[in-house]
Amino acid sequence: MFLSKMLREYDLRVVVTSGINDLVACLSEAPGVLLLTHEALTPAVLDAIAAHLADQQAWSEMPIVVLLDRGSPDGRIKAALSHARPRSRQLFYKRPITAVELVSVVQSALLARLRQRAVRDHIFREIELRRELNHRVKNILASVTSIFEMTRRGATSMDGLAEDFRGRLGALDKVHSAVFRADGEVVSIGEIVSLTFDPYRQVGFERIAAGGPTVILSREAGTTLALCLHELSTNAIKYGALSRPEGQVAFEWSVSENEPRELSMTWLESGGPPVEEPSRAGYGTRYLRSALKGMLGRAPNITFDRGGLRCEAGGLLSRVVGNP
Repeated sequence: MFLSKMLREYDLRVVVTSGINDLVACLSEAPGVLLLTHEALTPAVLDAIAAHLADQQAWSEMPIVVLLDRGSPDGRIKAALSHARPRSRQLFYKRPITAVELVSVVQSALLARLRQRAVRDHIFREIELRRELNHRVKNILASVTSIFEMTRRGATSMDGLAEDFRGRLGALDKVHSAVFRADGEVVSIGEIVSLTFDPYRQVGFERIAAGGPTVILSREAGTTLALCLHELSTNAIKYGALSRPEGQVAFEWSVSENEPRELSMTWLESGGPPVEEPSRAGYGTRYLRSALKGMLGRAPNITFDRGGLRCEAGGLLSRVVGNP
């Protein structure tokens, strides 16, 4: 009790154990320093500490401070401890010991323990990062495989396959770049719009207008939206409004005020050639319907109006929102 009172006076947290069960419970909490006198080194105590040290993780080396009596058999005690306590940092001091010296010893041991825990945290972060990297790589490979298969089924020539596949991979790359800049987990609709439409605007397609409130999407929802906008833009350039000088495209999104809040998005083309509904759905239409339904929970309404293609999609905001 004298030692615990001395250490507490220096704002050090001390837990005093009064038996084997208390000691085992305390060790299970991975204490910073174990401080004991040589009189407390009974066989049962040695076994309990040895069992704990044998099971400690690779990063751990619990400091053990032993206070020896002037007449204690130092050599035998140290030999017994070295045999019973593998991978432990053992510090031996003769009593009597001054308060300043004891506090200095404990503080130094605690500092060493803090460094060990910093190494532990670094190891755990590395493990989590490797797991996340593995997960993301698998997702990307799955996306690339899916894009290739769907592009291949709709291709009529090798050149067409290469061009369409390259463009879709480019769209995937853009959104992953945006998500990386946004700290890896979220991206705004505005960022996706800029990344998707700016390349077209730079080569003369300034007729794409877009606007809406700030909405932060999850990484998965952002990837889906980017690929959907890429499909719509590509189709508009090849066959729709942007295939003619007077054609225009408007993409708008909004969020409802009432709960549960909903996200609504509308793609509207005008001024292009007359639109006719295809006899069978192509890759773009199939992808839009599947991807937007998966993203928002409801299938989009795609209308092949003669005046211009219209795509309306909406669903619960909670399905797509990310946490910035």
